[in-house]
Amino acid sequence: MKHNIIVKFKEDVVLDDILEDIKSIFNETLTIEGIHQVDYLVNCIDRSNRYHLCIQITMDKEALSTYDGCIPHKTWKQKYGPLIESKAIFDYE
Repeated sequence: MKHNIIVKFKEDVVLDDILEDIKSIFNETLTIEGIHQVDYLVNCIDRSNRYHLCIQITMDKEALSTYDGCIPHKTWKQKYGPLIESKAIFDYE
């Protein structure tokens, strides 16, 4: 399964300033059984109606509940939640 977190940050956020920290947080999820890969897709078009980042996690469906409760996921929400204007979650097989 691919678990996609698609994020649009607030106007004053500079993605280049925080991307390495975001990668560090999500790369920690690779220690969770059933999580196989994390990819980071950065938007290449700077327009106000675009999202900035897609974090794509390849995982077994059964790993989703463990991921939801893990420390990196909680850290992401606590640290970067206030900087997000909008986000979408999209899962597919």
